[in-house]
Amino acid sequence: MHILVCIKQVPGTTNVQIDPERGTLKREGVEAIINPFDEYAIEEAVRLKEKVGGKVTVITMGPPQAESALREAISRGCDEAILIGDRAFAGADTWATAYAISTAIKTIPDFGVIFCGKQATDGDTAQVGPSVAEMLNIPHVAYVRKIEEASETSLKVQRMMEDGYDLIESPVPCLLTVVKEINTPRIPSLKGKMAAKKAVIKQLNAAAINADTTKTGLAGSPTQVRKVFTPPQRTGGEIFEGEAADIAAQLVKKLSDNSLI
Repeated sequence: MHILVCIKQVPGTTNVQIDPERGTLKREGVEAIINPFDEYAIEEAVRLKEKVGGKVTVITMGPPQAESALREAISRGCDEAILIGDRAFAGADTWATAYAISTAIKTIPDFGVIFCGKQATDGDTAQVGPSVAEMLNIPHVAYVRKIEEASETSLKVQRMMEDGYDLIESPVPCLLTVVKEINTPRIPSLKGKMAAKKAVIKQLNAAAINADTTKTGLAGSPTQVRKVFTPPQRTGGEIFEGEAADIAAQLVKKLSDNSLI
């Protein structure tokens, strides 16, 4: 089986800054890491390869420096890597990102299961994975916490829910977005690090995947950030003191006086 795993390189800091002119993330001079949720996708892709055989190809869309994330994925057990990079892809929203990734995947005719992390820490939309599946016209299951059965033609997985899980069977090819409960990512081995250092990263630009550049990048994004601002700090508030019964009575009176109850 040819297994794909889509990853994203994100800022390795909580101090995320936005370019006020373009409404996009500032990435220059910021430490970059593999999106933490994607580490679980990498691990599960490698485990599936170990179970059913085949190979794992890791894919990312980004600037040249995103190559370091691909090499780390190879050190964790992936076999091949593809970097989708072009100035035409810069500033893409979730729809334009999914379009570029799905268009690139269409150049891989033999893919089986596609893994994604449930969401990226820099956007938190959880939209790209399912959008890629829809653009490829294949089934997808989100929030997968366990793969119970796997074969070349089908998967049986647990989808995490608030009160338990759903057991879902899907044909292959399909796309899964996974949660951190699914596994514990392995540490790169020395052999893996050596393989990553020697690996040849396949480069795909817009022309190579025959992408319609009116649908890519900032210009092709249906959603754009119009304004970025810091929410005002909350002020005021009132603290009630006394015994529990007195505090409860004061709270009820306060809510009543303000017509909240």
